[in-house]
Amino acid sequence: MKWWIACLWLVCSTVSANDAAGYLLGPGDQIRIQVFGEPDLSISEIRLGESGSISYPYLGQIRLSGLRLSQVEQLIHKGLKGDYLINPSVSVSIVEYRPFFINGEVRRPGGYPFQPGLTVRKAVALAGGLTERASSRDISLTRKTPNGERIIEVSMASEVQPGDSIYIEDSFF
Repeated sequence: MKWWIACLWLVCSTVSANDAAGYLLGPGDQIRIQVFGEPDLSISEIRLGESGSISYPYLGQIRLSGLRLSQVEQLIHKGLKGDYLINPSVSVSIVEYRPFFINGEVRRPGGYPFQPGLTVRKAVALAGGLTERASSRDISLTRKTPNGERIIEVSMASEVQPGDSIYIEDSFF
């Protein structure tokens, strides 16, 4: 009985952690869809295309961009329930987050795989560090939101999210 409670706690805390963070799926994210007892409906890895949609058996094209993992589970559950399955058990998880980008005064600008817990300081380290001309204070971050793009002034300790673009300005002194 104790292992069951631990498993339930782990599942609930994972879902709530993803939802609490407000992480919304977007183009480039790679997900796994599992339907318990239905291998034909389970997909081990599928990447959201530029449109933010995937092709799913029996449901066709479904748009997942802008949805939380729990919302995707509900969408697939609702689509499969009734005509195909009585009460499908659907689980959706992230296999690989979409990359983040870092440009400006870093040694190796470009796109890098996102890792949870990523900060601007860690992103700079992944990009080979700052150049001699870099400003460690003039840093901006562009983030896509449901209402469009936002440009935010950030510090080295600021959190980075998947799909963010970081720009390190040059210093005048």
